[in-house]
Amino acid sequence: MLDAALIKECADPSLKPAIVEQFVMAAGSGDPLAVTVKSGGRLILVPKATSTEEAMAIMRQYAGQAVVRVGLTQFPAEVGVKEPADLKPDLVDPCQNLRKGTAMFAKVLRIVAKWYGNPTSKDVFPQIFDDAVYAWKTGEFEGVSVFQAEDPGIPIEAPQQSDETRPAESVDGEEATPKHVQPETMQDVRHAGIRIDLSRIGGQQ
Repeated sequence: MLDAALIKECADPSLKPAIVEQFVMAAGSGDPLAVTVKSGGRLILVPKATSTEEAMAIMRQYAGQAVVRVGLTQFPAEVGVKEPADLKPDLVDPCQNLRKGTAMFAKVLRIVAKWYGNPTSKDVFPQIFDDAVYAWKTGEFEGVSVFQAEDPGIPIEAPQQSDETRPAESVDGEEATPKHVQPETMQDVRHAGIRIDLSRIGGQQ
C-alpha cells in the first residue's frame, strides 16, 4: 500500500490518488530498490538489491542488453538514457521514481485512450486502464512503442465540470466538444489531467 503522503507529494498531479495506487499495485513493486531484468521475454534472476549502490550496479550491468525495470513503478530504466553510465540514482528514490513513473503512465493512458477514441464514459475506463497497464509492462500498444511515442496530450475526460455545464455525451460515436471551455484551457491539456474515479475497481470503496 502506497503512503498517501508520498502520492500527494510525488505522483503526477494529473492522476487521481486511486489511479496511482491501482497502477503501482498492478504494474509496480513494493520495494523502491526492486530491479527486474528480462531478456527475450524471460525473467533473469538477479540479486536482490539492498542499497542504492547495489541497485545501480545491477542496472548498469544489464542496461543495453536486456529490459531493465526499476523501483516502485518498475520504470523502464533506459528511457531517455544513451549509456548505462548515464543512469541516475534517482531511479531508485521512491519520490523521484513515483514522479517519473506516474507521469509516464499518464502518457500511456492518453495514448490508449486516444486509440479508443477518447471516450467520455467512465464505464470504458477499466478496459483502458487494463490496456495501459499491459502496455506499461510490454512497452508497446498496437505496435507503438509507448515510452518513446509522442504524448497525444489529450486527457481522457474534459476538465471537471458541474452537471449543469457538462456537455451531453456524444451521439453516434462522435465526441462532444465542451463549448464553454476557453481555447487556452483546451490547449493546456497536459495540465487538464485524467480525472476518472477508480473507486469501483479493485474492490475499493
